[in-house]
Amino acid sequence: MVEALELSRPAAAYAPRDVANAPELKGAIGQRSAQRGDGPEIAAWLQNHFYRYVIGRFDAPAPAVEKIDNLEQAENLFHPASLPPWVRRRFEHKSASGPALWWIAPASEALLALEARLVEFLNSRQGTSLAGKLARINCAQALALWAAEHAAFAARSAAGLRAHHPQAVRGLWQGRHGVFFEFLPHSPLLRAEMAYESQHMQHCLGQFADRRELTGGYGENYAQACEQGRLRLFSYRSGNAQPHITISAVVSADGQLDIDQIKGKQNRPPVERYHEDLLGFLNSLPCAHGTPEDARRIGIARLPQRWDFVSNISDAREQVQLAHHYPEVIRHYRQPTMLVQWLVAGRQPELLAGLEIAPTVRHALEGRA
Repeated sequence: MVEALELSRPAAAYAPRDVANAPELKGAIGQRSAQRGDGPEIAAWLQNHFYRYVIGRFDAPAPAVEKIDNLEQAENLFHPASLPPWVRRRFEHKSASGPALWWIAPASEALLALEARLVEFLNSRQGTSLAGKLARINCAQALALWAAEHAAFAARSAAGLRAHHPQAVRGLWQGRHGVFFEFLPHSPLLRAEMAYESQHMQHCLGQFADRRELTGGYGENYAQACEQGRLRLFSYRSGNAQPHITISAVVSADGQLDIDQIKGKQNRPPVERYHEDLLGFLNSLPCAHGTPEDARRIGIARLPQRWDFVSNISDAREQVQLAHHYPEVIRHYRQPTMLVQWLVAGRQPELLAGLEIAPTVRHALEGRA
C-alpha cells in the first residue's frame, strides 16, 4: 500500500546545481556499482536517479560538499588532475550574479552511507511488484520508503516468535558482559537466526518479505551476501542468547574486514556498558583501516595498529591523522592539540562550539564572525 501511494505522486524535480566535478562523480558511482556486481536495472537507477539527486540535493559538511569560492580553491580540489577549462573561465570571467559552483567528494563517508542505504532499498525490491519498475521511483521516494519501512520494523512485532538456533552461530570472543557470536554462512538455519536477531533488535538484518520462507526483502540482501562470503555478521549476546549489538563487516579480497555497521537496538548506538567489550572484539578481528560512522558516534576509532577509544588518544600525530579524516571526533578528545583545533577551525568551526579551546583559536574564530 505504501508503495502504491508513493508511486501515484508526481516525481519530485531534481534541483539544479553547478557541480564542477560532475563527470567524476558519475564515474565513481558507476565504478562502485560494477565492483558490487549490481544488476543492470539497479546500475541504471544509480546512474540516473542517484546521480541526479547527488548533483542537485545532496548536502553534507565539508569536505564532502564544498562551495568553490575562488580559482585557487578549485585548483586544490582538482589536484593532481588539471582544472577543466570551463571552471577556470568561470573564475577568470566571474559575474557577480552568476550561480555558485560546488565540489562534491566522490567517495566521502556521507555519500557512501547514502549510496549504501539506497542499494539496500533497491536490492530489497527483488521479487516484489516493483521489480522491473525501479525507474518509476525517484531518489526522494526511495529514501522515504526506506525510512518508513525501517520505522515499521521497530513498531511491529513478528508474526510468531522466532527461536534461537545455537547451531547457526559460533562463539568467537568472550567479553565481560557477554559473548560475540558469528553467524555461520553455510548453516541451513542462517536465515532463521537472522530473523531471531531482528526480532529482538528491531532492525532490518533479518526482515524478509516472505516471513515463512525467509526470502526477499532486506533480509535477502544480507543473507545472500553472508552466504556468498562477501559479508560477515556478528552478534553480541548475554545470557539466554539475548542480542545487544549487531555488527556487519564487508570481506575484502585479502580477507580483511571493513566494518560496515555497528547497531544497538532499533539501530541506535550500542549502550555504553558494552563499549569495552565491543572495543576488545574489534581488536580481535583482521580489520582494514577506516572508521565507520557508527563507531565514531560512540567515540571509537580505527588507528593504524589498533582500535581505541578516541578519548584515550593523546599522541599528537594520531590526533591529527584522525581529525583530518573525521573532524567530528574532536568532541571525544580529552585534550585536543593546538594543531587539531586549528585544523577543525578551518574546516568545520561549528564543531568547536562548547569546547575549551586555545585563546588564539577562539580569537581567530571571533574575528571571522
